[in-house]
Amino acid sequence: MKRFKLSTEVLFSEDALDALKEIKDCHAVLITDKFMVDSGMADIIIKKLSNCSSVAVFDEVVPDPPMSLVQRGIEFLSDKDCDLVVALGGGSSIDAAKAIVYFKKHYDNAENPENNKRIKLVALPTTSGTGSEVTQFAVVTDTETGKKIPLIDESLMPDLAILDPELVKSAPPSITADTGMDVITHAIEAYVSETASDCSDCLAEKACELAFEYLPKAYRNGYDIKARDKMHRASCLAGMSFSLVNLGVNHGIAHALGAIFHIPHGRANALVLPHVIEFNADVTREANKHSNDAAKKYQKLARIVGLPAATPKVGVANLVAEIQRLLKYMDRPMCITDCGISLEQFEANREEIIKRALADACTVANPRKVEAKDISKILDKIAK
Repeated sequence: MKRFKLSTEVLFSEDALDALKEIKDCHAVLITDKFMVDSGMADIIIKKLSNCSSVAVFDEVVPDPPMSLVQRGIEFLSDKDCDLVVALGGGSSIDAAKAIVYFKKHYDNAENPENNKRIKLVALPTTSGTGSEVTQFAVVTDTETGKKIPLIDESLMPDLAILDPELVKSAPPSITADTGMDVITHAIEAYVSETASDCSDCLAEKACELAFEYLPKAYRNGYDIKARDKMHRASCLAGMSFSLVNLGVNHGIAHALGAIFHIPHGRANALVLPHVIEFNADVTREANKHSNDAAKKYQKLARIVGLPAATPKVGVANLVAEIQRLLKYMDRPMCITDCGISLEQFEANREEIIKRALADACTVANPRKVEAKDISKILDKIAK
């Protein structure tokens, strides 16, 4: 049995932020990072929340939010008697807010099982990449082990996501590129996921169509408000898709690379994406009649984004080439040394990368069974 459920209300396009003015009589906490405060973005959101009874700011979010931060956030919410959390920022801010609200609910229920108080969560993404505003996932970090801890629960889904392109137009080109490639990876992995369905496919297809067209435009001109708006929507659609059906080994490897070498998540995804596509499609098999289901879906996706794809093999080759062309256009790393990691560091951590990738919750949904030797071959390709 397959299931399709989306519980987050999504508002999008210009002036979507004005919806915050409709929120009344709440004790709100804005969860964000210091950059959002220093840049004045937090003040804009606070002014929009003028009908709330109070608005407090928790600005301690850092990349790869640790559990210690989550604990401080829980205490902050308790001190402010919070019943509304507004998450402002990229994936780290939204994930931190989701984790804080999630654990506070469980702590409160443990202390008082009859407690019925509910905290509403509103997500305001300032990057077009993670899709966290519409997913039942959050990732926090165990600082003692350096491992990322995935949280998966339907209650992690925000109540409201506001996609206003004004929030992303000032993102620098490098962040636009990294987060945009995260969108593309989310959509492609969800599309070929072992648990993909017609419902998830339609979301992934549209996300790819938008991202391949508008990511280069948003990268070239961050103030192209149409391109920003379309990429925001692509990110949301891709998030909806993978939230339903999970991802694959691409994310399994990227999570390991990010945890060990602190490579930005979208950058790590993009680094391995062409090679994972080739692995999943099993391109070493010559005859078209032997093409697997993943290869056929890549072929269809190539057509959707306007590439020649007369056969699965041609479609896969052109999709990979287009991704590599896009990476070069946006000056993205093509190998591990381009990320500032020496080959000696990389090789010293090879077995740990493989171990973590195999154990990652995303890898189980990969369309082709993955073994340690397969991941090692993918790692060989990014080492060159």
